Amino acid sequence: MSYTVNCSILLTELPLLERPAAAKAAGFDAVEFWWPFPTSTPSAEEIAEFEKAITDAGVQLTGLNFNAGDMPGGERGLVSWPARSQEFRDNLEVVAGIGERLGCKGFNALYGNRVEGSSPEEQDALAVDNLVLAAEAVAPIGGTVLVEPVSGADAYPLKTAAEAVAVIEKVKARGITNIALLADFFHLAVNGDDVATVIQNHAAEFGHVQIADSPGRGAPGSGDLPIHEWIETSRSLGYTGPVGLEYKAPQESAFDWAATGAAAK
Repeated sequence: MSYTVNCSILLTELPLLERPAAAKAAGFDAVEFWWPFPTSTPSAEEIAEFEKAITDAGVQLTGLNFNAGDMPGGERGLVSWPARSQEFRDNLEVVAGIGERLGCKGFNALYGNRVEGSSPEEQDALAVDNLVLAAEAVAPIGGTVLVEPVSGADAYPLKTAAEAVAVIEKVKARGITNIALLADFFHLAVNGDDVATVIQNHAAEFGHVQIADSPGRGAPGSGDLPIHEWIETSRSLGYTGPVGLEYKAPQESAFDWAATGAAAK
C-alpha cells in the first residue's frame, strides 16, 4: 500500500520543517502538506527552506494545498471568495514552482466558505474562473487540481461528492481536463455521504484519497469506518494513487495501526 503522510496534521509535536524527516524515520517515503506558509507569496528564502526540508529527508512531496487562508481560524479556501480572489491568483505561480521543483502533481484547491456580501451564484462563478486558472497554472508540470468536500465547516458549500463533481464538470466544460475529486473518506462519511457508492461511481476518476477514522478523526482502526475495505475497493476499481494519512494522533502512536494491520477494518 502506498501511503503519504500529511505533515500539516500529523507529527505536530515537531516544528513543521522537521516533520518530513520524522515521516521518513517512521518508514514512509512520501508526504503531503496543506499550504505551509502564512501568505500566498512567501519569500524565496521561506520556499527554499521548505523545499530543502523535503529533499533532505529523502521523501516525495505528493500533495500540496493552494493557500486556503487561516485554517485554524475557520477559513477553508480562497477559490470562491471575491475579496481574496487576487491572493489565490497570486499563489498559483508559487505553487506551480514548488510542484515543478519537487515533482509534486496533486494540488488541493479548497473551495472557500460562503461569505457575507456575495451571493452563492457570484461565488460559484468566480470559483469556476479560479479553478480554470489553477488548472492552467499546473498543467505544464503535469499537475492536477483537486476539489474536496469538507466537513466541520457549516459555511463550506461542498459537502458531498456530488456537489464537488458538479463543480468539476463546470470547469471541464471550459476545456479543462486536469481537475479531479479529492475523496476524503472521513469528510464524506461525517457529512452523511454514501462512501461505498461514491467509490463505485468515481474511484477510477479520483484525483486523490485521504483517510481518517470516525468518530474522532483518529488513525484507522480507532473508529467505526471500514477504511481498509474502501481503499481496497477503490484500488480494484482503478484508483492508482497514494492514500493520504490525514488524521490526528500523537507522534508516538501515530502509525501503530500500520505496523499491526489494524487498518483492516
